[in-house]
Amino acid sequence: MNGSGNNLTAPDTETTGQTHISAQSALPVVAIIGRPNVGKSTLFNRLIGARRSIVGDLPGITRDRIYGEAEWQGRAFCLVDTGGIVPDDEAIIPANIFKQAQTAIEEASLLLWVVDVRAGISPLDEELASILRTLGKTVFVVANKSDTAQVASHAGEFHRFGYEDVFPVSAEHSLGVGDLLDAVVDRLPEAAPTVRERGEIKVAIIGRPNVGKSSLVNRLLGAERVIVSPIPGTTRDAVDTLFEWKNDEGDISHLRIIDTAGIRRKGKTEEMAEKLSVVMARKHIERADVVLMVIDAIEGVTALDATIAGYAHEAGRSLILIVNKWDAIEKDTYTVNQYEAKIRDAMKFLDYAPIIFISALSGQRVHRLPELIVRADAARNQRIPTSELNRFFHEHLDQPRATIAANKYLKVLYLTQAGTRPPTFILFTSGKKTKIHFSYERYLINRLRESFDFFATPIRIIQRNRARN
Repeated sequence: MNGSGNNLTAPDTETTGQTHISAQSALPVVAIIGRPNVGKSTLFNRLIGARRSIVGDLPGITRDRIYGEAEWQGRAFCLVDTGGIVPDDEAIIPANIFKQAQTAIEEASLLLWVVDVRAGISPLDEELASILRTLGKTVFVVANKSDTAQVASHAGEFHRFGYEDVFPVSAEHSLGVGDLLDAVVDRLPEAAPTVRERGEIKVAIIGRPNVGKSSLVNRLLGAERVIVSPIPGTTRDAVDTLFEWKNDEGDISHLRIIDTAGIRRKGKTEEMAEKLSVVMARKHIERADVVLMVIDAIEGVTALDATIAGYAHEAGRSLILIVNKWDAIEKDTYTVNQYEAKIRDAMKFLDYAPIIFISALSGQRVHRLPELIVRADAARNQRIPTSELNRFFHEHLDQPRATIAANKYLKVLYLTQAGTRPPTFILFTSGKKTKIHFSYERYLINRLRESFDFFATPIRIIQRNRARN
């Protein structure tokens, strides 16, 4: 199985001159549906071969549509995990979950309806059956939690819903999953071929709860892709969406947007799902190439903002700071320069990160983000030719002594680039176990930024000492 994410079908949504944003999917779509707490996310994780959805004993943990890619017998398909469906619940979150599940159902070629064989048929299962019969979709009934042969024998009662295909499985223990996958790939249509002009750029959107991350995703895509509500902590899983962006020259970039859960202080993450979402958000930062750190302009930059941004910095990800809700700031309160100074003061370690002021609600400046993302990704993948690096060395580093204590001898011998993502340089020096001063490292990084376009990306310096002969 393949644990990578997959595309999302969405309409072409934004055109500015020749700049074009679109989303597409060529793989057939399989949606996992069912009432709460029947093991949908466990099955999703089992089929894609990765822990993408949060799994726990609390009902309602999965809220948005979670996309992944599964592969079986050489056939790949897009798999969608949905929140537990409660059709008649009018509360904000359950109603939106139902809406998200409806969207997944419309996209799908095949539905995996997960039921709990231990609990048997419930009134909610009966209600879902009546809804599914009106859709005209292929439905496989997945009788989950069939951990033993005796329990699996009870799966037959679900034939009463009129579906021929009922599969007793244990998603937790992988029992019966192979038979289910055999049937899935046998029933799916062939995938249309896709042509990608370049690899994907993975973009994680991070920040505190309720700063507008999901609204930013929806504005970027021009579609209601993620649940948006005024309740902090709505997004618990990361939601992947792949879309294309075309620049003025016609070059196409594929951006995978990862909307992560809001990261809270540990003391405020009492629910199991909220604690897991913090761990998962940090894992999704590790998946990303470029990170968009969203700050609430109304609340201002906080110590927690700096902590969250620090996760991306420590992980070596390229970083763009997004000040959202800028349209709500009275223009005589702060100028852009004054507000930027406050952020720089709170996040001194992120002097390389550009700051852009937007409104996800109105769309102000959001159209600029894809270009910045592509530029940041190019910077983190940049490798400086040896000839240019030698020229840089003779111009800036070929000096008798690096900045250290006067009674110690240390000379910079040469510089080489060891890697990318992030750009990493090895500085070879004379002396034995003598470290360069932090101010000299800062000098070196600043000169590298001036000479080469390392936009929005951290630079790593590794020192290697060589003892004098």
